[in-house]
Amino acid sequence: MALHLIKLAVGVDDLAHMKKVQAARRKERGQSPRSPHWVYTRNSPRRGEDLVGGSLYWVIRGVIRVRQELVGFEDEFDEESGKKFCRIKLKRTLIQTAPRACKAFQGWRYLEPERAPPDLASGDTADMPPEMAAELKRLGLL
Repeated sequence: MALHLIKLAVGVDDLAHMKKVQAARRKERGQSPRSPHWVYTRNSPRRGEDLVGGSLYWVIRGVIRVRQELVGFEDEFDEESGKKFCRIKLKRTLIQTAPRACKAFQGWRYLEPERAPPDLASGDTADMPPEMAAELKRLGLL
């Protein structure tokens, strides 16, 4: 099984908002409509080879709610600032996961496969408002 990453989606309210933000960023960067999504980060993962085939899990408002499949990494250098950075290449498809609370952190973290929340199937809590699903999960009813 592939290793995963987890990252905060800062300033994102919900799944619909995340789709809009990612589309706007791709347009701002001049990417083609079918191009993958890029996430920029300061440090390159040391375990990059273990991550390809895994996913990047997004924490939205303190809850893991969605993931995107990891495709690859590219180390780059910003000539203006003189700093290096890493681009994380993701498939554009957002896959909803079972809501799972997560404490805040900076940057990204590795996520072992056994700790990753399962995907939501049609008819699961995907049919109810995310806040309700999170509250029911917190109460131990889901």
